[in-house]
Amino acid sequence: MTLTKKMMIREIGRRTRLTNRDVQRMLETLIGVWSEELVEGSGRIELEGLFVLEARQHATTFPRGQVSCQTPRITMRLSRILRRRLKARSSITNEQVSKP
Repeated sequence: MTLTKKMMIREIGRRTRLTNRDVQRMLETLIGVWSEELVEGSGRIELEGLFVLEARQHATTFPRGQVSCQTPRITMRLSRILRRRLKARSSITNEQVSKP
């Protein structure tokens, strides 16, 4: 299942008892702040226990001495905590599948 923006707004509203409108405003502001930081700021967003997003310029060189160009790349690294949780979930799922 894909968690859409609309579904996130509803679930956050339910858990926090904030109105959906307030949650939507907060989420859109967060997206704006993150976008600005990736484009104009340090290019790095770190959410402890979740992930690190980094925007970098990647140099592409062409054969025969042609001009190289810079292309933007965004990478995401998962936190150790999240990697462990995903790995544990994966091993549980694999055990369930292998049982007759």
